[in-house]
Amino acid sequence: MNPTPDPTLDLSIIIPAYNEAESLPELIAWITRVLAGHAWTYEIIVVDDGSEDQTGQLLHTLKKQYPPLRAIRFLRNYGKSAALQTGFEAARGAVVITMDADLQDDPEEIPALYRMITEEGYDLVSGWKYKRYDPWSKTLPSKLFNAVTRRLSGIPLHDFNCGLKAYRCEVVKSIEVYGEMHRYIPVIAKWAGFKRIGEKKVKHHPRRYGKTKFGIERFLFGFLDLLSIQFVSRFRKRPMHFFGGLGVLSFTIGALITLWLIGYKLWALAHGLHYREVTAQPLFYLALTSIIIGAQLFLTGFLGEMIVNTAPKRHDYVIAEVIE
Repeated sequence: MNPTPDPTLDLSIIIPAYNEAESLPELIAWITRVLAGHAWTYEIIVVDDGSEDQTGQLLHTLKKQYPPLRAIRFLRNYGKSAALQTGFEAARGAVVITMDADLQDDPEEIPALYRMITEEGYDLVSGWKYKRYDPWSKTLPSKLFNAVTRRLSGIPLHDFNCGLKAYRCEVVKSIEVYGEMHRYIPVIAKWAGFKRIGEKKVKHHPRRYGKTKFGIERFLFGFLDLLSIQFVSRFRKRPMHFFGGLGVLSFTIGALITLWLIGYKLWALAHGLHYREVTAQPLFYLALTSIIIGAQLFLTGFLGEMIVNTAPKRHDYVIAEVIE
């Protein structure tokens, strides 16, 4: 499901939702009120990430009340990245805005974000929850997470994990989000070539219903995903450059050590000096190991090149229902 952007549709709003039956009616009504004062054509796409409450049934009711609403329901919970990726593929607007379903993101920010894309020329604008209404157990790890991500990515954003973001349609159609990589969409977009990345301070509200769906483990998984992005972004299309380069280096070091050991033995024999057998020296086995590792790394790079050129891109998200 990857429709061509509809030039007559100005805006797509994507809302991943997991067990948000209490907040969704208020959020959809709020968004509708905000957009009623503008002449933009729009759609609201709710991706139900396998909710176990009444979210699925509620979406049918909301569709009757709000015609611009579209909904996609997963058969089970796949995570926020899967929900966003599916929403990106379904979006038809020239500008795409994402926001969380828990009423902590403020729909009043939508017009300003839209204008930053259409009038100021940004590819992506990320919200910055300047004043947060979250417990310290979320805010302190988040500060560390953002500092590390800024350092490694070179993107000067204060809040990579803010769910409220705006994109040119070309951005969301050009990237792929999986695992826990929704936190690094600005990084993925930058590596894809979209470098006009901006930031806007946005209002943040206390959670009204339910509880957060994320635990402290998300920061560990997020850090691993950041390393994965750094690797995949640089070497996805050229794995031989990484594995082959390390392999050649390791093989060369091992070969030079071996040649030095053999050369020293021959030199000692020529001068009648005492020498140790090459195979009796521990350094020889280190050199042999280095040669073997180098050959394996080179073959890994070669196999990686073959996989890159033959493997199709696919998702395995099972969609239970599409409400149009």
